[in-house]
Amino acid sequence: MVAGGEGTTRLVELLTVRGEDLGADWADRVSRSLGGRVSRSEVQRELGELYTALLTALQTGSLDAHGEAFGEVRALLSELSRSRARQGFTPSETALSLFSLKEVLEPVLTGEDGGDVRAYLAFTKLVDDLGLFTIEAYSRTREELIGAQAEQLLELSTPVVKLWDGVIGVPLVGTLDSARTMVVMEKMLQALVDTGSEQAVIDITGVPAVDTEVAQHLLKTVVAARLMGAECTISGIRPQIAQTIVALGIDFGDIVTKATLADALRHALRASGVTFTRPGGSAGAR
Repeated sequence: MVAGGEGTTRLVELLTVRGEDLGADWADRVSRSLGGRVSRSEVQRELGELYTALLTALQTGSLDAHGEAFGEVRALLSELSRSRARQGFTPSETALSLFSLKEVLEPVLTGEDGGDVRAYLAFTKLVDDLGLFTIEAYSRTREELIGAQAEQLLELSTPVVKLWDGVIGVPLVGTLDSARTMVVMEKMLQALVDTGSEQAVIDITGVPAVDTEVAQHLLKTVVAARLMGAECTISGIRPQIAQTIVALGIDFGDIVTKATLADALRHALRASGVTFTRPGGSAGAR
């Protein structure tokens, strides 16, 4: 990017002398493009700060969007991009907030004599470079938001509940992968400590299929619980899953498995020393 010259001087002159009119026109265009989802006063405040920073940078004679002179401009564009991303605007809508400035200056810099075309072209190149920076900042924010939402969904999809004194339950729904296994393991182990439980029921009724990878994840979770002094019971072993486990040659060893959550809870309660009484007062089988 070239720096300095008459083009930069002309830009500074126009942005200074006609700043109020140009700023108002810019805010109007951006407000319309955002469809009223951001108030006119908020748009004017954002663009007013950006306009001032842009003018200050141009006064140094530089047209290098990545240079030190445009540091404040880039900081404001990053803030604007983060705000637009969180508000749900698209990358195009975000970038248009900056690109609209070219439309505002075009009639001013491209008169009939064409005397300021070079200045306009230099300015559009600057705005394009800043626009790319804006889109990159927007993309980074969207990736951060998506990552945070994925973590929240992962937390919500792996609840740990107290079923009885000394017994906790971990109902699993959906696919069990490495990332989710770590969350399940961490939450279950923490729940064992917090509740002082020695029995845990891992229910896989909502897991659509069990393959070798899923089985290994379950085994790791059970081993981790045993290291904490707790025993696990796996429930929800449907006929189809049982057949798959046998066909794959997966060995659960001495891990207790049950067909239903009720059966697993009954087993866990008995292991905890709970005595069942049948109607009429007679004790049930242990």
